[in-house]
Amino acid sequence: MQLTAEQIQANWNELMSFIEDYISEPRKTKLIEFYEKYAERLMLMPAAHKKEYHNAFPGGYVEHVNRVITCALHLHKLWEKMGADITTYTEEELVFSALNHDLGKLGDEEHDSYIPQTDKWRQDKLGEDYMFNDKLAFASVPDRGLYLLQAHDIKYSFNEMITIQTHDGLYDEANKKYLMTYMPETKPRTSLPYIVHQADLMAARIEFEREWLPKFKGNLDKPKKSFTLESNKKAPSSNATKQKALGSIKSEGLKNMLDNL
Repeated sequence: MQLTAEQIQANWNELMSFIEDYISEPRKTKLIEFYEKYAERLMLMPAAHKKEYHNAFPGGYVEHVNRVITCALHLHKLWEKMGADITTYTEEELVFSALNHDLGKLGDEEHDSYIPQTDKWRQDKLGEDYMFNDKLAFASVPDRGLYLLQAHDIKYSFNEMITIQTHDGLYDEANKKYLMTYMPETKPRTSLPYIVHQADLMAARIEFEREWLPKFKGNLDKPKKSFTLESNKKAPSSNATKQKALGSIKSEGLKNMLDNL
């Protein structure tokens, strides 16, 4: 999938509106400053390095985060309707956790986590348009995200910390100590981690379906055909359409990067 420059800009505006609408001061201002500082990197980030996962294309990260926030807000209402005690967390904690659940994928202050794949075989055969940046010291995505927040003096609550750490649910072995426990006193005291995990799972599944189900349906009569996506194929577009889309972007740096996609 490929997003247009206009879609990338619209998704960014939606992300910033979530901060404006749901986050209170003083951390609202600090979050806005942080996101604006890394705007050009965040706008063009993929949500994953490999097409077989989800949203592994420029702009995929922000689109994914917006979908997770939206899913979390809907699930919040569903959990309340079904009898969950939603007094154990706030709506701001819900949005803050969903907003920053994958923030560690940014990398550090200077280096991106995902950089363009240089191995053509891995591009063509494995669908990897990106690879992990070995200039970064290893850290899990949740840990790096929490570090970035505290390094920019953005405070978070205990609920938010646990939710960001466990957003991958039991897909991450490190979360067993929080989520696979049989003693009531050691279970989470709020449903917030489960809601955000479900929202992330829902968003990733929807993104997978959008990318892959049409390909499965279109190849039912070709069982031996590989389902690996061809990489680096641009959707046909006229120069006039491209320039019109780029004209909607405010940042000169972003315009230059999008112009080279």
